[in-house]
Amino acid sequence: MLSYQHAYHAGNLADVHKHALLAWMLDYLTRKDKPLSYIETHAGRALYNLSDASALKTGEAAEGIAKHRDWFAPDHPYARVLTMVQAEHGPESYPGSPLIAAHLLRPDDRIDLAELHPQEHAALTLAMSPYPAKVHHRDGFEMAHALTPPTPRRGLMLIDPSFEVKDDYAAIPRHIAKTARAWNVGIIVLWYPLLTSKAHLPMLAALTKDHPEGLRHEVRFPPARPGHGMVGSGLFIINPPFGTEAEAQRLAAKFSKL
Repeated sequence: MLSYQHAYHAGNLADVHKHALLAWMLDYLTRKDKPLSYIETHAGRALYNLSDASALKTGEAAEGIAKHRDWFAPDHPYARVLTMVQAEHGPESYPGSPLIAAHLLRPDDRIDLAELHPQEHAALTLAMSPYPAKVHHRDGFEMAHALTPPTPRRGLMLIDPSFEVKDDYAAIPRHIAKTARAWNVGIIVLWYPLLTSKAHLPMLAALTKDHPEGLRHEVRFPPARPGHGMVGSGLFIINPPFGTEAEAQRLAAKFSKL
């Protein structure tokens, strides 16, 4: 099943949560003069236009980054990337996580991105062509297992599936456990939706059991439309960088006022 396209949801409140913390972690990691590996298993197209029909149809960006960009000071790494991308691609452009990584990482850092959807992969390849990134047209978990442990060993993996395949909730803890065994120093970041159906809860129970030291951070927000099943955004982070929890709490304080 490859029906999901993030263009309908780019810049929504879940993206604000996920991308703000991702940008903060990558910025923190680059403060040390040692190279990094960045691996992303479900990369999407990397660059989105918030004025196109897909984004306007759902209105999620209008309730997300368009309304709440003032949560972030101009020197916050997320705000810095937004400014750079909009200067390059226009005021309605929005960066997905691969483009956030490309703007924050350095020439000696390694970027590997997987995307299986043919159209999304083609768009990703085009968007990332100016940057030293390797784009893989393959299953993201297959790529993750093939590349770990990476060289350099220091680094971060983002796992951001669409969860359109219900088996993902059962399979993801197994994939993460295997990856963590192979790459015990890697920062592994899983994004997941908070659902009224509670389908995410058994997955989180398994992750917490396997990785009791992991950081679980969740924010809640109103559904995008009446009856919509997603009511929040979560991140489960193995080996979180120092200061991540404090930064997450600062962000949570903004969400708590919605």
